[in-house]
Amino acid sequence: MASGSGSGGEWLSGFSSFATDAIHVGQEPEQWNSMAVVPPISLSTTFKQYGPGKHAGFEYSRSGNPTRNCLEKAVASLDGAKHCVALASGLAATVTVTHMLKSGDGIVCMNDVYGGTNRYFQRIAKEIGYDISFADCTKPEVLKAGVWSERTPSNPTMKVVDIQACSDLAHEQNKDIIVVVDNTFMSAYFQRPLALGADICMYSATKYMNGHSDVVMGLISVNREDLYERLKFLQNALGAVPSPFDCYMCNRGLKTLHLRMKQHFKNAMAVAEFLERDPRVDKVIFPGLPSHPQHELMKKQCTGCPGMITFYIKGKLEHATAFLNNLKLFALAESLGGYESLAEHPAIMTHASVPENERVVLGISDTLIRLSVGLEDEEDIIADLDQALVDSYPPEMFCCEMRQ
Repeated sequence: MASGSGSGGEWLSGFSSFATDAIHVGQEPEQWNSMAVVPPISLSTTFKQYGPGKHAGFEYSRSGNPTRNCLEKAVASLDGAKHCVALASGLAATVTVTHMLKSGDGIVCMNDVYGGTNRYFQRIAKEIGYDISFADCTKPEVLKAGVWSERTPSNPTMKVVDIQACSDLAHEQNKDIIVVVDNTFMSAYFQRPLALGADICMYSATKYMNGHSDVVMGLISVNREDLYERLKFLQNALGAVPSPFDCYMCNRGLKTLHLRMKQHFKNAMAVAEFLERDPRVDKVIFPGLPSHPQHELMKKQCTGCPGMITFYIKGKLEHATAFLNNLKLFALAESLGGYESLAEHPAIMTHASVPENERVVLGISDTLIRLSVGLEDEEDIIADLDQALVDSYPPEMFCCEMRQ
């Protein structure tokens, strides 16, 4: 991302050779006998050996696959990492990281984490014997456990965590603490957690990294050899690996990641500014806006912002649902990070599994709406939001404010 894009002054400079690495690393034609420029999809589940125990690097596709190797090399490069392992989903990545611990170990997780992660920690990990706690990780002093897991920006209230400060504090307190950053919202193009002191960078690659809403996958990048060896063992032992076809699709998605993220940022900034001016909107939460409480931190550790916006619509649940039902270009759907624009109601949809009393504390109210702004024409996106807002209220409700 070019420095200074969007509003609010200068952003962290972009990562050098990002587009070049996305297109070439792990894709070298010389690794194939055919010299294919595009890595082929290796669907074979098993590989012939030269002799008992003498193989050419692959034995069985759960343990290793040529197409998956290409993807893992490419992602590691984009994350500024030495290693990457690909998993069957973002939650599979979460489960794999959790299995690095033993029963009784502690995990501190961001309090407004994705609903599926909350459900896993609350209803499964706790039963296995992990000591799970949730905290506002924008306050580093809460860090006291064996693993600290954060998504920044958080989902859905878009809190931004100071990765460097928290990583430094964690490692000063206890060198055995593992700091995990879920980089799903940012993608490798806008943020590199490992360069900011985190031990593990993970993704639901289903979102921006693939970017086309047609693959379910997780990714984990690391620099430390001990963490990689453990993760590689767990990848094979737990068996939650993606198919070669999905690896091919995600690998292809990486080739346009830099182009997509620039446009997501541009469109989201325009939408955020539109919503912030609209009298029918109570509050807009977008880290690219100067009004965001961690806007300056965002500029310090990121090269730009993704297409994720949350806002509180004025009124009650009926106005929020009317708005969502009135949308025409935006699809009412869960997930995010695809080329298409999506809208959802976290309290009813993605975070419905979070107990209501916890949702209230976290600010996940009946009037909170989450947008994943896609790659359509900016004017068309804003026009759709405008007409949906207009049709969500009686004409007289905001007519005076609109005339001012």
